[in-house]
Amino acid sequence: MKIIARQQYIEHIQRFIGKGMIIALTGQRRVGKSYIIRQLVTEIEADNPDANIIYINKEKTKYADIRNADDLSRYLDGKLKEDADNYLLIDEVQDIDGFENVLRSLNADEECQIVVTGSNAKMLSSELSTYLGGRYIEIHILSLSFREFLTFHGLDDSDDSLLKYLGFGGLPHLYRLGLENEDMVWEYIQNIYNTIVLKDVVQREGLRNVTLFENLMSYVSDNAGQLVSATSLSKYLKSQRVELTPLSVI
Repeated sequence: MKIIARQQYIEHIQRFIGKGMIIALTGQRRVGKSYIIRQLVTEIEADNPDANIIYINKEKTKYADIRNADDLSRYLDGKLKEDADNYLLIDEVQDIDGFENVLRSLNADEECQIVVTGSNAKMLSSELSTYLGGRYIEIHILSLSFREFLTFHGLDDSDDSLLKYLGFGGLPHLYRLGLENEDMVWEYIQNIYNTIVLKDVVQREGLRNVTLFENLMSYVSDNAGQLVSATSLSKYLKSQRVELTPLSVI
């Protein structure tokens, strides 16, 4: 499978390599964090063939036994080499309970360069700060820029390409679906939206009135670029037969 490089992120990460900080790649689901960390592995191997790279991908079943900090410590035992440049890369690190204790210890001893990814679904910036204190740099991964969108889909810089970008968005996986398959593209986008709204937001925050939340999401999305006030929200909700005062909306 062809991997299209997102070189600007690799160069950003490389600036912090060897600076004594844990590098955390964060972002919403399906923006390509896993591909970027895999690309980083390739770059390290090319630049430093003797590097000792330990790569843990928590989405793969072979790492299912690494559930908590003790499991991670046991897995790493003996894998770090004194006479080599050690790199520890963990994809979806938040799936390891207490991971921060191991990472802080390794970072304090400067045993290896640590790079991790974490989804906004489970690990927000405020939580990273709590977990790792001042020992990390967060690099937020976004969906494709317009220039990247053109590269991924082999398009020319034109008004038609811009309309496609505005319509479909910049999720990298659309490259594999093909923009010509609009039914597949929209089904994929809808599934990602539902997952983010229903699983990452509703479940995480314990929201009980899902219909109200979806109505608010729809209103805000339809009014992108416009000022939205509590009064306008209240009027919209009344049109949806939801009686709330502006104060209740706030």
